[in-house]
Amino acid sequence: MSAPPTIAIVGRPNVGKSTLFNRMTGKRTALVSDLPGLTRDRKEGDAEIWGHAVRVVDTAGLEEAAHGSIAARMRAQTELAIGDADLILFVIDARAGVTPADLEFARVVRNSGTQALVVANKCEGSKGTEGFYEAYTMGLGEPIAISAEHGEGFSDLYGEITEKLKLEMVADNENEDGKADGDGAAEDDPARPIKVAIVGRPNAGKSTLVNALLGEDRMITGPEPGLTRDSVASDLVWAGRNIKLFDTAGLRRKSKVEDTAEKLATSDTIRAIRFAEVVVLLVDAERGIEHQDLTIASMVADEGRALVIAINKWDLIVEKQKHLKELHETVIERLAQLPGLRVVTLSALGERGLDKLMPEVFGVYDLWNKRISTNNLNRWLREALDKHSPPATSGRMIKLRFMTQVSVRPPTFVAFCSKPQSLPDSYVRYLEKSLRTTFGFPGVPIRFNLRKGDNPFADKRGA
Repeated sequence: MSAPPTIAIVGRPNVGKSTLFNRMTGKRTALVSDLPGLTRDRKEGDAEIWGHAVRVVDTAGLEEAAHGSIAARMRAQTELAIGDADLILFVIDARAGVTPADLEFARVVRNSGTQALVVANKCEGSKGTEGFYEAYTMGLGEPIAISAEHGEGFSDLYGEITEKLKLEMVADNENEDGKADGDGAAEDDPARPIKVAIVGRPNAGKSTLVNALLGEDRMITGPEPGLTRDSVASDLVWAGRNIKLFDTAGLRRKSKVEDTAEKLATSDTIRAIRFAEVVVLLVDAERGIEHQDLTIASMVADEGRALVIAINKWDLIVEKQKHLKELHETVIERLAQLPGLRVVTLSALGERGLDKLMPEVFGVYDLWNKRISTNNLNRWLREALDKHSPPATSGRMIKLRFMTQVSVRPPTFVAFCSKPQSLPDSYVRYLEKSLRTTFGFPGVPIRFNLRKGDNPFADKRGA
């Protein structure tokens, strides 16, 4: 039997290498601390990525050091690990951005001839966005955004590792810590369960909806608000697609949350939103869409999750057309950042409308994973610029020269611009609206970012 491929984790001190090592191996064997330089020797561990055994090596932080010093010997150990590896994970701290030391050590990695992936760590929430895009300057390809501490982004990371190492895709599963545990599948594999969280205010009927979808009384339900206190996961197969369904505690306004148990439940629900791929916001039809519902929806959009709004207890509404019109108007006006957002009416208790809800969940999930080719994006960009030119600043036209999609989940785009800080927000909104309309992203959060410069790949084709 051949030896498993070796993955070396390298980077500056204190960028999160040991945390990533522990996360991948599923063991807290590497010491983790804010103190830089804690790791001195190479530490090896076994891991499994989508059914394949790999060997992971944690290394000391790469530093410039005087000959013969401890730091120099640590660096020598790291360079040995680089030479022995089949793949290098070059980790940067996205919150700190790309430093001169990162650029220097990226040169070392490039010169080694070993294939590498740039891992932009500490990207939880909206943190690290700037550093993530700076990672393109390292000349090691498209970065992968993760949070090793919170277990975010590991599906994308494992997908890229699998491709780099040419591992055959097999059925496996990813647990919430981001570690493959042998029962899931690749990100685009239909066998992999879609993570769907049911959220909303207390007593909106979330547990009743989960029971209706499962076809059994799995969750405790009743008229008392707050029966559910922690997120409960259940497996579901609907129309041949696997789903991991999360029932969550109700979210009230922060000022009304006083009980310790409710505070913990609220934190757990917010964590479920961040962990989910699709969020179903359940609204009580008799109360309509209230401020707290809009706050939850905005939170979901800010986290970049796909969203469907489900109006429960619809069977209790008398003037349905009038009520539905008012709901749509509220969504259009108050959630303008998600044009085309799906709104579904149902009765969880009566088990009606479920056949409308789940196709919308699948549809928004597929859009959330949608990728547009660079050629089509730049063709669209030229047409959008011809139709409505960017304004001039200080007598000079602002030029947008190149655009690419850097990731999905949510779809994220970068346009390279001569003066990104001078481009008005109104023009950026014009581009976003045109992009959504042209390529079809109704109701899905997208990320549209501007970077200074020309086509970053134009001068690297011969590299």
